[in-house]
Amino acid sequence: MDVLTIKGLVKSFGSKDVLRGLELSVPERSVFGFVGKNGAGKTTTMKAVLGFIKADEGEIYVAGERVAFGQTPTNKYVGYLPDVPAFYSFMNAREYLKLSGECLGLSPEEISKRTEELLSLVGLAEEKGRIKGYSRGMKQRLGIAQALIGKPKLLICDEPTSALDPIGRKQILDILLSVREQTTVIFSTHILSDVERICTDVAIINNGKIEMQGPVSELKNMSRDKGFTIELSDGDELPEIRAQFPDCREIDGGLEFDGGRDEMYRVIDFIKANGLSLRKLERKEASLESLFMEVVEK
Repeated sequence: MDVLTIKGLVKSFGSKDVLRGLELSVPERSVFGFVGKNGAGKTTTMKAVLGFIKADEGEIYVAGERVAFGQTPTNKYVGYLPDVPAFYSFMNAREYLKLSGECLGLSPEEISKRTEELLSLVGLAEEKGRIKGYSRGMKQRLGIAQALIGKPKLLICDEPTSALDPIGRKQILDILLSVREQTTVIFSTHILSDVERICTDVAIINNGKIEMQGPVSELKNMSRDKGFTIELSDGDELPEIRAQFPDCREIDGGLEFDGGRDEMYRVIDFIKANGLSLRKLERKEASLESLFMEVVEK
């Protein structure tokens, strides 16, 4: 079952067409990467899902219910972490989660229970200080806890790791991966390594339309062959290869080639025919980065 479905979404701001008939489906219990370069339409899509902006055309469904602009009842299914979350800085983490739970109409007992569970989940259980003293990473972790306090069916995170250092990024990604059994996670990003690390599914948005979407493993296999590298036993023999294959590139200890199996077999046949000694051959693994570049540069 899909927890989020978008059909034919269109949105323009003045003369700028931001979304151009966008179609998207997010499977339940997935960690879904929403990937695109800056300005591709990621944030606009997320705001439309939340009912913050009015689409010009199209339909959006969350948990089977249609989203409407303004006060939409579907937001009871959604937790949201914006790219720069804002807090009452004079509060501490428990006070802020208590306020969040009260706004959702949770009972005091449920608020207390969820607060302790979530602070432990995001690594803030021992933090007693005021939010004004939190680092960017700590604020992001508290933002995830706040977004989860109502046990949403869909957790939306907009660029959650873009301004964090490597340690902070790892902490946020680990948290998002860990909550998969509780909710569906969709996060927009342009950091492809984050998607490859934790996502089960991904959609690539380009110029306001979804170019590709599906399981990460399947999309990676759609990427064109990305080439291969070779190393010869005698480095002095490399010029012979370069003369025959002028498009190859010299790398540390060997040569790098573009192309697929046919090109690889041509190189191997040349090596055999000329009595050269091959020490190592390695095909370059397809990646989301290579697929992304194919999509946005075509």
